[in-house]
Amino acid sequence: MKKLYATSNSSEMNTLQLVMQRHGIPVTVTERGGTLELWLIQHGYEALAQDVLRQFRDNPPTPESLPQQRPVSATRSLWHTLASQAGIVTFLVFIVVLLVYALQWFIAPEATLHALLVTPGGVPELHAGQPWRLVTPMLLHFSAMHLVFNLFWWWYLGGRVELTFSPWMLITVTLVTAIVSNYAQWAYSGPLFGGLSGVVYGLFGFAIVSAWGRRYSPLALPPALLVFMIGWLALGFTDLLMVNMANEAHLAGLLSGLLLGAVVRILKPHK
Repeated sequence: MKKLYATSNSSEMNTLQLVMQRHGIPVTVTERGGTLELWLIQHGYEALAQDVLRQFRDNPPTPESLPQQRPVSATRSLWHTLASQAGIVTFLVFIVVLLVYALQWFIAPEATLHALLVTPGGVPELHAGQPWRLVTPMLLHFSAMHLVFNLFWWWYLGGRVELTFSPWMLITVTLVTAIVSNYAQWAYSGPLFGGLSGVVYGLFGFAIVSAWGRRYSPLALPPALLVFMIGWLALGFTDLLMVNMANEAHLAGLLSGLLLGAVVRILKPHK
């Protein structure tokens, strides 16, 4: 995040925050030592935010002078909230996974599995002539709960990575962690597996390293989420859950995500 403005005047800060939000600029306010600080959440809005800030300084409005927003429906408000949390790559992968789920369960189950499993037809050996199969298992899901769980975390983590860095960064992290996690799972258990969870854990690891020591980073995750994700990973290696989990994919995804995060911290130390 980037600090845009600081003041001890709460009325001024409330008005400025409202102005920014009316322009669709994602901002948040924090307090430090009695001073209110306005932070820009997404770097892509910086030029617009600086322009709005200049106008605000030159001619500061009052809350009463601001035009009233027309009420929006709950559905539209929910869509606006979701859309503000993700970019085009996050959205496209989300839709593709849903379409694959429909094909896998309702339209062409055998053909879908044959096309997307890590090996064609589920044979034990990898097919060197079809390298994309190290990625495509991430599109398969074997229950509705499996699908919903992974898509939720994909939107939450993938959206943050895309908006903080770029669509290309999300694509890179997704492909690398998918390949590493799928290969690890194939090497341990064979070809009959699928799901986004290896990538999700890769994004999780990437976010941890990217936000480490940066209190106001957009990728900073709540402590409860850190405990849950690590706890879920650890539980997968026990017999307590009574379900089949791609534990090796989760662990390999996490480790590869941590490594990618470290590389990006070195190459982009101020991001």
